Formats: sequence, structure tokens, C-alpha cells
Amino acid sequence: MRPLRLFPEGGALVEVTTRTVQGRPLLRPTPELRDIILGVLGRAQEEHPLDIICLSFLSTHYHAILRVPHAKRLADFMCYFNSNLAREVNRLTGWTGSVWSRRYRAIVISREERAQCERFEYVLANGVKENLVAHVRDWPGAHAVHALLDDQPLVGTWFDRTRELSARIRGESFAKDRYATRMTVTLAPLPCWSHLTSAQRKQRIADIVTRVEEEAALQRKETGAPPLGVVAILAQNPETRPEHLKTSPAPLFHAATKKVRQEMRDAYALMLAAYREAAAKLKAGFRDVVFPSGSFPPALPFVGG
Repeated sequence: MRPLRLFPEGGALVEVTTRTVQGRPLLRPTPELRDIILGVLGRAQEEHPLDIICLSFLSTHYHAILRVPHAKRLADFMCYFNSNLAREVNRLTGWTGSVWSRRYRAIVISREERAQCERFEYVLANGVKENLVAHVRDWPGAHAVHALLDDQPLVGTWFDRTRELSARIRGESFAKDRYATRMTVTLAPLPCWSHLTSAQRKQRIADIVTRVEEEAALQRKETGAPPLGVVAILAQNPETRPEHLKTSPAPLFHAATKKVRQEMRDAYALMLAAYREAAAKLKAGFRDVVFPSGSFPPALPFVGG
């Protein structure tokens, strides 16, 4: 079941997650795939502008924190990005089936500073909290930490496959990069830190990274399990299906306090009730139904002969 989404007026901060089919490591972080991910992401941001706050791509899934003006912009951006990236993953790995296990999940983050910082830290910690690498910067795949702390631009390659196909139809031969463009992913500050200077934001991010790495080191000391390491990560077979998948229910919202969480639940309940009422009227044949702002009305029913 696809839950309806509630987007506050004036836009929302959301955490987006997309997982590979059956948990296969189709996003194995090779240098070539990292370059393509950033290229597709940069192109998607250019085509459907929105703020990208943070991102991390692991072998089986990715997380991104986005600031979006409305649900339609998020849907257009994610459709463009996921569809184009899936085709590129198939080209690189030889995988012929679906790349994504389901539609992306987008969870609204409240305006509370604590809630925003917690989700920001969670995304930054990917790769370390799973004990794959010891340090955040060690992760070889697409990750925001290098841009946030080291001022390294997130640059990748976008391949215009439409122009490539047209050239092949015309019988032309061309180099691999003939229709390639270098794209840059632009990061925006976390909304609750927008009033801080660049140096202040960088210091807070450095503190988060230090805390994440220290907590991971303590966990390794208790368990005695060393990090998997970059060599083993890159040696994974992209088509390998894990024996067990970690599954847990996704929350409707990310909030720091019970009060705000309940307010968001109440607003969602009101929107859901209004949507269901409008959908029932539409199904009954009324065409002048007004759906809640920011929602996607269902398709019209079948018209028989």
C-alpha cells in the first residue's frame, strides 16, 4: 500500500529512501557508478530544481534529505532520477530486471532543529553505522561528506542516451564521452542552520562526524567485529541476493517531540479524511470534486460502452 503524503504549506524538508530489489548490491560503489550517480543527480536537480541537503548511497539503498516546494516537484524529481539511474545501473551491471524494490519513500521532517539534526546525522553515518568502513570519508560511493567538510564539488557525468541513440540510428560512430556532460550537484544548508556562517556549519558537521566515528569505534570494541572494508565492498557481486533483509516499518513523520509528532498526525488525519471523502464522491460520478491541496487525485474510473 502506498501511503498518502502530507506536505505542509510552503514546502517541506523530506528524507527520501529508495532500496534495490531484493536487497541486491546493484549500487556497489565503484568509481564509475559514483560518477554516474552524481551526473544523473546533477541533471535531475537542473531539470527539476530543489534543495539537496545531504546524501549517501550504499550498495543496496540510498538516503537523501531534500527541501521541496511541493509534492509535484518531488514526484517529478524522483521519477526522473530513479528511472535514469536504474537504466544506467543496468548498463553497468548487466542486470535486466527492476532495480528498485518499490516506489521511493519520502518522510517529512518537522521544523524542529533536533529532528533535522538527527536525520542529518543518520544520513551522514551511513557506511559507518553498518560497520562497513571505520570513517565517514572512507566510503567510496557517492556521499555528501566530502563536499560538506572538504569543499570537494560533487561532480559526475551525465550521458545523453537520446542523442547517442539518434547517432547510432544515423550510423555514426562516436567516442564514449561524445554526448557526455559534466554535472555538479549543489548542496544547500540544513534549514535550521541557515542563519549560521559557513564556518559554523562546517564545525557542527565535523562534530557530528567525530561523534559517529567514535560511537562506531566503541561498538567495534565491544563486538570485536572489524569493518568490512572497501576491498570487500567492491568485490561484491551486484546480483547477489542476501539471505536476510532487515525490515522495519517506516514512520509517517520525523519529529523530535511528542507534541509536534501528534500535531503532524492530526493534520495528516484531517487530510486523509478529506481525500477519502473526495475520492468517494469522484467514484460516485461527481466530477467537480476538490481534493486536498498538495495531493494527487486518483485516476477516473473506467467508462463502459
